[in-house]
Amino acid sequence: MMESFGADLIEQLRRNLGDAFQAVSGENLDWGALLVQVLGQLLVSVIYLGVFLGVYLILIAAIRLGLGERRTKTPLYIQMRSGLRYLAGLGALIVILAQFGVSPEVLKAMARAGFMVLGFYVVWVVFRRLIKEGTSRYRMDPSIRQLVENLFAVIAATLAVVTVLAQFGFDVVSIIAGLGIVGIAVGFAAQSTLSNFIAGITLLIERPFRIGDWVTINGQEGKVVKIALRTTWLRTRDNIFTMIPNDSVASTDIINYSAEGVTRLNIPVGIAYKESAKAAREVLMPVLLAHPEVLQGAGMEPRVLLKSLGDSSVNLEVKVWITPDNLDVRPRIMADILEQMKEALDAAGIEIPFPHLQLFIDDAKGLKPVLEPFYRLRG
Repeated sequence: MMESFGADLIEQLRRNLGDAFQAVSGENLDWGALLVQVLGQLLVSVIYLGVFLGVYLILIAAIRLGLGERRTKTPLYIQMRSGLRYLAGLGALIVILAQFGVSPEVLKAMARAGFMVLGFYVVWVVFRRLIKEGTSRYRMDPSIRQLVENLFAVIAATLAVVTVLAQFGFDVVSIIAGLGIVGIAVGFAAQSTLSNFIAGITLLIERPFRIGDWVTINGQEGKVVKIALRTTWLRTRDNIFTMIPNDSVASTDIINYSAEGVTRLNIPVGIAYKESAKAAREVLMPVLLAHPEVLQGAGMEPRVLLKSLGDSSVNLEVKVWITPDNLDVRPRIMADILEQMKEALDAAGIEIPFPHLQLFIDDAKGLKPVLEPFYRLRG
């Protein structure tokens, strides 16, 4: 019963396909002739595909033999191999489509469009190479190179699409006009995005900071890990990533700790009024001079200065310099120095005071009945 049902289903599908083909073409469908024709076209297509694949492999083997094994790992060889692979695929596609009755006009348009796409790719590769060499020679920021490459890629892709469409008879002028109208509409709908984009270009040109710098932006302190066209990425000391819109970055105060190289740390220390600031300095200086991460070059000697006279303490300030590489661990260095200074002051017997209040009472006659018993005890 199942076999009979399957045979009936196949016969029904064959009949329906035949009726549909007859309705479109006006002729009766000859399944045998159609099957022979399709198999013949597929066989010829496979033969052509094998021919193009063989030619491609022979050319690649000849190039590898001529260049040598070492040069086959260079970007030039990889790009050349991609180009030959593209040409082989394009040729095979055109020949195979010709077997299925595609008109010569469409095939010519496809060939012209394919070669134009290859030309745009070659121009892109050459331009990218020039940009890479230029940024390396003039030591330009990698973000500027990324910006130029992205802009050129968008322009090249747009021109390539318009050129390819022109080969198939599309009205290029109408397409460009339509893109202009769409661009205006998108511009009004995405003002914030465009504002961040323009601010990102401004940041890349003015370069108030670079990738790897430690900065404070909008109250957020962190290391710059990426300067994109819309946002700036910071990594905090807690390994938390913060993305700040470039519009906000360009309109706020920026503190760059890495711009001038070495950085000075100011560490406050307080001692009691009965202690000598000079004696405290003599105790603290050996600690600073012995610390491995404190610089001691000309003009960067560690110092201990008297900053102010507070309510409960004599306020000193320790000034030391560290290298840009140590900005990542600046809090650790400050905590380490502060701990060693406390131990040195404790060992020297120099008091580190805490806030306290001393109260003097003069002519407080109302408190006399309360205080008289204490006076008698003292007497």
